[in-house]
Amino acid sequence: MDNMSGARLRTQQRSRQSGRETSLWSSGLGMKLEAVTPFLGKYRPFVGRCCQTCTPKSWESLFHRSIMDLGFCDVILVKEENTRFRGWLVRRLCYFLWSLEQHIPPCWDAPQKVMESTGVQNVISGRAPAGAGEGQVPDLVKKEVQRILGHFQTPPRPFLLRLFSWVVLRVLNCLFLNVQLHKGHMKMVRKAAQAGSPLVLLSTHKSLLDGVLLPFVLLSQGLGVLRVAWDPRTCSPVLRALLRKLGGLFLPPEATLSLDSSDGVLARAVVHAAVEQLLVSGQPLLIFLEEPPGTQGPRLSALGQAWLGLVVQAVQVGVVPDAMLVPVAITYDLVPDAPCDTYHATAPLGLWTGMLAVLRSLRGCCRGRRVCVRVHLAQPFSLREYAVNARSCWGSRQTLEQLLQPIVLGQSTVVPDTEKEQEWTPVTGPLLAFKAEDQLLVRRLSRHILNASVASSAVMSTAITATLLLFKHQKGVFLSQLLGEFSWLTEETLLRGFDVGFSGQLRGLVWHTLSLLQAHVALLRVHQGDLLVVVRPGPGLTHLARLSAELLPAFLSEAVGACAVRALLAGRVPPEGPWELQGIELLSQNELYRQVLLLLHLLPQDLLLLQPCQSSYCYCQEVLDRLIQCGLLVAEETPGSRLACDTGRQRLSARLLWKPSGDFTDSDSDDFEEAEGRYFRLSQQSRCPDFFLFLCRLLSPLLKAFAQAAAFLPMGQLPDTESGYTDQLLQFLRATAQEDGFFECADSGLAIRAVWTFRDLGVLQQKPSPAGPMLHLSPTFASRDNQEKLEQFIRQFVCG
Repeated sequence: MDNMSGARLRTQQRSRQSGRETSLWSSGLGMKLEAVTPFLGKYRPFVGRCCQTCTPKSWESLFHRSIMDLGFCDVILVKEENTRFRGWLVRRLCYFLWSLEQHIPPCWDAPQKVMESTGVQNVISGRAPAGAGEGQVPDLVKKEVQRILGHFQTPPRPFLLRLFSWVVLRVLNCLFLNVQLHKGHMKMVRKAAQAGSPLVLLSTHKSLLDGVLLPFVLLSQGLGVLRVAWDPRTCSPVLRALLRKLGGLFLPPEATLSLDSSDGVLARAVVHAAVEQLLVSGQPLLIFLEEPPGTQGPRLSALGQAWLGLVVQAVQVGVVPDAMLVPVAITYDLVPDAPCDTYHATAPLGLWTGMLAVLRSLRGCCRGRRVCVRVHLAQPFSLREYAVNARSCWGSRQTLEQLLQPIVLGQSTVVPDTEKEQEWTPVTGPLLAFKAEDQLLVRRLSRHILNASVASSAVMSTAITATLLLFKHQKGVFLSQLLGEFSWLTEETLLRGFDVGFSGQLRGLVWHTLSLLQAHVALLRVHQGDLLVVVRPGPGLTHLARLSAELLPAFLSEAVGACAVRALLAGRVPPEGPWELQGIELLSQNELYRQVLLLLHLLPQDLLLLQPCQSSYCYCQEVLDRLIQCGLLVAEETPGSRLACDTGRQRLSARLLWKPSGDFTDSDSDDFEEAEGRYFRLSQQSRCPDFFLFLCRLLSPLLKAFAQAAAFLPMGQLPDTESGYTDQLLQFLRATAQEDGFFECADSGLAIRAVWTFRDLGVLQQKPSPAGPMLHLSPTFASRDNQEKLEQFIRQFVCG
């Protein structure tokens, strides 16, 4: 009886607590606030400039300082003023009238020109029977070409495009508070389009909605119909047929066959000819450089690289003199269709499934969870200019096993003076027929563009709030303190040249963000009317970690440097020792360079996204400069050493002369041999300890996942397939998270990165078998001693 009474009492207490929490969410902050929705302000860092090293002419020609002050526009805000008509009826039908007034230029797909192209004719002549006359094409081959071309594209239907734009406009206004676009970015793209070269937009891929949103944005800005290169795996046959009529492009399955397949040769020839005709007609093309959301695989899309390779080859053979490449990114407060588990690929999206997903999203928006969106169009640059300049920046490279394994095992202490070669994206489709040099050009160009897209992406309010709650206040924070921390982190982000995707009244903005994250945070009312924001423990922390990863590029250099300093101090002073004790230690510049290089080699290339034209040594100097600029490191003058403030002209060392990259600033031109006499200390400012820990924790989910993967080696069941072993590791990470509460590293994406990194490092070996490629534990790491060395090497960078 007492147990029943106690259970009833606990149930009533939980219901009262849940009721209080619900009332807090519904009543806001308990005070009267202005109805201010987050929007983008006018005065922001202008981001998205192209690389001055690889494309100096484009950097100068397509930019003017006046475009920085043009501000933003909301592309889904359509009013009576956006139409030619006026009146009360127009105000109710403005969406429909606006869609009718959109200029849709004719998009002529020329099947006959594709048939008459040189590449297709060469393939057909090899298939033609001996008795066929010159210029005669067998009907069977003609039908095959038409079938492949029909799978690739169909002429866009103007009526469907107008109807679809009207539907999309209504849906977007229901889903989002706004879709912001910088007018200066749009002016640069228009200027590039007027030059006569075709536009090729290369975008990140956060949501399946990207392929609908971007064509709508360009159509609304008067750039015509955007041809979207869709991934066939994400769409059902019915949806593919509809998207083709709206301008979508789909690579035929025969194009991915082997080089010795006759069907594959014909399909690739047709695709090459169709892309060439598309570029000649001047129609803009959209290619996604990232894998679709929910797909297991590397970050860089193999299909996106194949499409980019088709454009590169069309320019190289002279079909079009040049093409203007535009890095694009879309950022959301919350991705509308983000899957709960990104490890398992979602099923192909069907027409009815898509409609149901939209209805579910609209239902969530009716509850007040509408989000903000920011579209980023970076500065266009010339593909031909990049191809000429980039080939001079190719140096020697080594595998991760050659670079790190001797150091991990204690067999060597010298870091090789070369770059890391790490390619996780397989070469597929039309890219198979390219020369090795052209394949390398496409891979590095795609990484360069993805780096530009990420650098121009705005940091949304949800990323800042998730980072603060996860890495600074996981045990809880008062709302008044959270407001100050939010303002501080926003300023730090802007100071690093990254834009933010919000502005408005601070208190209303933070409340809007917390309402979007209410599934993962709880609000508790405390004394004096303040609110306590507490992160809900459990797997929801993984979602916050994914949101916080959007902020990592802004602080990546400092985070790498802080973890390198942490590794240097790990063997000298206790990690839990006082900050003053750690500040006594002298840190030489050579030791810092070495630790930064080791960490750069360990971290996946997909995470770092370093520009291929930038060497690792130049990045080491950039990391050191950032640590000094943010006040964490202070130069320590030693007798006989050159003063840190001495910027006199110096001789360039032989080690630096061969480096193919970099803007040689004063710090970059320093002789690395003279760095032995330079020392630094940790700053003793009051804010430095917390900021140092904050920077270290930004990389802690990935590094802890790697360390736990090393600890899992003796427990893993090998041999196994790659996906099977990844499942084993993921289950281990989740079980460990249940014990220690560190759910941030229990992520499927981190498990995949750990398995692939260990494969490149030589810890795991992939061998063929009748059942397919299987992973085996390498003989070198079969001993427990070497496994512990690997774990210790990784944990030296982890901050507790």
